[in-house]
Amino acid sequence: MALAFIFAWVSTPLAAETSEDLRQYVDRNTQQLVEQLNAERGLYEEDPEAFYANMEEELSNFVDFRRIAARVMGRYARQASPEQRDEFVAKFKRSLFDSYAQALVSADDFEIRVKEAIINPNDDSRASVRMEVISASGNRYPVTYSMYQTSEGRWMMENIIVEGVNIGLAFRDRFSQEMEQRRGNVQAVIDNWGGAVESVNLEQETDNS
Repeated sequence: MALAFIFAWVSTPLAAETSEDLRQYVDRNTQQLVEQLNAERGLYEEDPEAFYANMEEELSNFVDFRRIAARVMGRYARQASPEQRDEFVAKFKRSLFDSYAQALVSADDFEIRVKEAIINPNDDSRASVRMEVISASGNRYPVTYSMYQTSEGRWMMENIIVEGVNIGLAFRDRFSQEMEQRRGNVQAVIDNWGGAVESVNLEQETDNS
């Protein structure tokens, strides 16, 4: 589950003209990035901060973390100050890396197959890409992620579904629950977000066990 999740975050392309172009571009980017990450497995143990910095640099070109974080906050984003929203974006990114990096570096050999890309026929600035992560033991993890095209023509990740679990929605539900538990204190939710992510991960693992 975790392995499928992190690789789905790291394979979004910059531009494509057709659905097949999009699929091929995703496939090339995915395989190249897998090679890079495999080469840096040792760096995670030696220098986690350097590993994080390298990952963040790569992912910033692919994943619209600010857009995703805003959707996770949902209606509560209006209650947060600009500084708090910036803080949550940073905390959100770091929590994802902290939660999934260990699964990545400790995973055995695996294969990733990009199956198809579908550009929305009603809105060509939206697309979905279906892929499959195959573990060394033969387990298959279906992944679908949603993308949008910026005004500059760049394709960016905006959501992901792993084994039928809408990750963006799961995190948004968790943020709402945390707001209720902490009596509407946005800063308290931000400060404790890492623990909230761990709770979401545990629930997903339980549901898929």
